[in-house]
Amino acid sequence: MIVETRYVRFDSLPLDCGATLAPVDVAYETYGELNADKSNAILILHAFTGDAHAAGISRETGQPGWWDSMIGPGKAFDTDKYFVMCTNVLGGCRGTTGPSSINPATGKPYALEFPVITQADMVRLQKKFVDYLGIERLLAVAGGSMGAMQALQWAVDYPDAIASAIPIAGTWRHSAQQIAFNEVGRQAIMADPDWNEGNYYGGRPPARGLAVARMIGHITYMSDESMREKFGRRLRGKESFGFHFDIDFEVESYLRYRGTKFVDRFDANSYLYITKAMDYFDITNGRGSLVAALEKVTARFLVISFTSDWLYPSYQSQEIVNALRSLNRDVTYCELTSNYGHDAFLVDVAEQTEVVRGFLASTFREIQRRGTRRAIGPVPAVS
Repeated sequence: MIVETRYVRFDSLPLDCGATLAPVDVAYETYGELNADKSNAILILHAFTGDAHAAGISRETGQPGWWDSMIGPGKAFDTDKYFVMCTNVLGGCRGTTGPSSINPATGKPYALEFPVITQADMVRLQKKFVDYLGIERLLAVAGGSMGAMQALQWAVDYPDAIASAIPIAGTWRHSAQQIAFNEVGRQAIMADPDWNEGNYYGGRPPARGLAVARMIGHITYMSDESMREKFGRRLRGKESFGFHFDIDFEVESYLRYRGTKFVDRFDANSYLYITKAMDYFDITNGRGSLVAALEKVTARFLVISFTSDWLYPSYQSQEIVNALRSLNRDVTYCELTSNYGHDAFLVDVAEQTEVVRGFLASTFREIQRRGTRRAIGPVPAVS
């Protein structure tokens, strides 16, 4: 399946901070076909450093999508049955407006003039996109990690616009530990002498700081067991210690490689803005309690966590499940066994596929049983 990223522009977007962005571009991809009554649409919500290229082979890069193992014909999100969409988030650097985009007021990249954003802002832009396609109600919103936060935000902010939500390996608010890891990454970027208060566009980017930030983040995505199995204490290309501060261990080499590759595809300022949006995330947001925040939710839920995920541990998913059950909402919870840590939602897909496939099928059957909504015209063509 060869796919290409497309773009749509909106005139403006109001933000939680009080500012308004104008205009706003959105990068997106779609897979499968939208049915006549537009009842089979699923919005995929990517994690922190993801993008709109969720599945298939990119016509531009030749690379597979970041969740290609889950999206496609016969897969968990079966594109023979469902119309699947994914957009790059607000604040990103892969086609959607972010700090590296041109500020129309200055003709230069926004850099730190870009307003601070929230998960709710990202979801507000996603809702604009879904409305643009003429889809009144989504069959499902689904995503892992940061995508799980947005799935929850959708259910709270737009209860009538989704039939189901699938938050995977997520949380309902960032904990002190999660905020702490993000802050260390931000400080690594801002301590880089090439950061230049965010005004590095056209010059040298803060590559060393961004690479260190990615290394820190990547450690949190794995588990102790997966690192032990993958690396142990094996030395890299030698049989004894070098007695220097260059690479000795395989794990050191791996982290440096990950950091270097990340610099080639991600913007340092986007790292700052998106991590801050995650740290601000708290679905209660003045509503008093988690139960109160979820009171108007009508969607069915499938909540998935993984046993070895210590970045977003299972208890955080269980808190969401318990709150939904106290409100007598339709919620299914699965804690899947995996050694891969937080990355399990990306790589450990066999059981995840079966759970998601069954949940979507039952949700879609229920929609068909209750009767479909009226169609509101063809999906507009977008260049």
